[in-house]
Amino acid sequence: MSQFLTQLGDAATAVEAFLAECLAEQQANGTPPRLAEALRHAVLAGGKRFRPFLVFESAKLFGVTREAALPAAAALECIHCYSLVHDDLPAMDNDELRRGRPTVWKAYDEWTAILVGDALQAFAFELISEPGRHEDAEVRAGLTHTLAVASGAIGMVGGQMLDLDAGRLPEQPAATIADIMRLQSMKTGCLITAACEMGAILGRATASDKAALKTYGEHLGSAFQISDDLLDAEGTAADVGKATGKDAAAGKATLIGLLGIPEAREHLDRSIDAATAALHAFGTKAEPLIEAARHMGRRGS
Repeated sequence: MSQFLTQLGDAATAVEAFLAECLAEQQANGTPPRLAEALRHAVLAGGKRFRPFLVFESAKLFGVTREAALPAAAALECIHCYSLVHDDLPAMDNDELRRGRPTVWKAYDEWTAILVGDALQAFAFELISEPGRHEDAEVRAGLTHTLAVASGAIGMVGGQMLDLDAGRLPEQPAATIADIMRLQSMKTGCLITAACEMGAILGRATASDKAALKTYGEHLGSAFQISDDLLDAEGTAADVGKATGKDAAAGKATLIGLLGIPEAREHLDRSIDAATAALHAFGTKAEPLIEAARHMGRRGS
């Protein structure tokens, strides 16, 4: 196993344990039992925890320990998990399989899945705004604002709206490369970029270092989405852990659908190169983040 995958696994273990502890505490404080069970189904189903890894490694550039970065990393993962729970709903992507298990709405019901997403969104902001999680109010405010913008109407939610509009509203103009890049930047890239920015906020980074990590995150987000689309086009449900081939069947706007696989791979390679170049000033300290970008070119799940 590569050092990157080992580090990714270590990060996942830390976040999983922290989230399990937090959810248990929430249940002890009054979460209804069935909702608590569905929350565990949504959050503790494994997953690579890639976004928390980015928070950890970005913060580490500035000497921030993993323990100190855990609440922010877990908050970001809660937003990501909420988005998956809602995306899987019949009204949206209508998926029945996630990470090799039934999706929340399939395992429980639609109203429970909606409430799980609502609860996770609220819990994310509870985690990063609570004074006991970080002593500096300015850092807490920065984390909260960054996550709110990335997950809202000009970020993840707006990207999901564009994605659904493209496939369902009549008389939509044919998507251009710029349209697809904007959609994917909002739907997927914003949270990945936020992960890198949140690490910089935790580290009280300079303006230039924050800008470098933001640039890295933007290109990494593009690479992540293209690699995800390639998995959908070329992978199997057994390998990927969810249904594949759905983008083409739904007529979704992707670079693969517009340009074909070979040219989409060229875009992927350019995004990886741009992401790694953005980290030049950090030297060898950024090697885990560089490997994260390179991994986008060889993902199998």
